[in-house]
Amino acid sequence: MKKLLIPIMILAIGFAFYEQSKENSNIYIQIIAIVIFMYGMMRLSAKIPSKNKDNLDEDAS
Repeated sequence: MKKLLIPIMILAIGFAFYEQSKENSNIYIQIIAIVIFMYGMMRLSAKIPSKNKDNLDEDAS
């Protein structure tokens, strides 16, 4: 999944920058591209474990 998600994110942000450089850029296309990029970042960062997980468990006691 990660191998598919990273190229999609790169294409989305590249397309957003390309659309922004146009004379008459469409804001809705830019918004959709940014949403796709942010969704991809959310999916990728969800797999990174928290380094403070042990501290959170001790504070809950």
